[in-house]
Amino acid sequence: MERPTSERTRLSTDSPIWRRFFTVAPLVVVGTREPSGEHDLAPKHMATPIGWENRFGFVCRPSHATQRNAERTGQFTISFPRPDAFLQAGLAASGRADDDSKPALAALPVREAEAVDGVVLEDAYLWLECELDRIVPGFEPATLIVGRIVAASADERYLRTADGDDADVIRQAPLLAYLSPGRFAEIRESRSFPLPADFSV
Repeated sequence: MERPTSERTRLSTDSPIWRRFFTVAPLVVVGTREPSGEHDLAPKHMATPIGWENRFGFVCRPSHATQRNAERTGQFTISFPRPDAFLQAGLAASGRADDDSKPALAALPVREAEAVDGVVLEDAYLWLECELDRIVPGFEPATLIVGRIVAASADERYLRTADGDDADVIRQAPLLAYLSPGRFAEIRESRSFPLPADFSV
């Protein structure tokens, strides 16, 4: 079987390259508490576990309410939306009104977090409650916000089991992926990655 050939195109790094092609990322909704006591929810795709312990981070900007709220309260939540909740994740990106509120958030089903002062998105499959660990500046104009996970819960259908087939878990409980920039996908099919037997993740 012949391998497909492709032409390599050099990309200029004089400006950001990320809008020239698609990359796969998780899509999470970050929850924080506003100074007024209202909750704020904002979707993020530059988000990932940090290291092998219970830390999670996402990229934000100092000018965004998400970062200001996390700095002020020292807490935030992370919700991983199910694929059927992609519209809700989109609503969380709605703009602010003149009074700095986000009226669209009233349409999103939420519930109170258990260990931190905040809310999580109801229609999700994984919920993380975090205490602020650190904010790492220097990615102008962005920062990396890292939290220590103090509570976590998951939809049982999404959990791996010792005697189950991982492919079946993903097929029966599909994942939402963000295809940056501006698209999304539902992941149902997966395969085991061919790692060497002595490889340690």
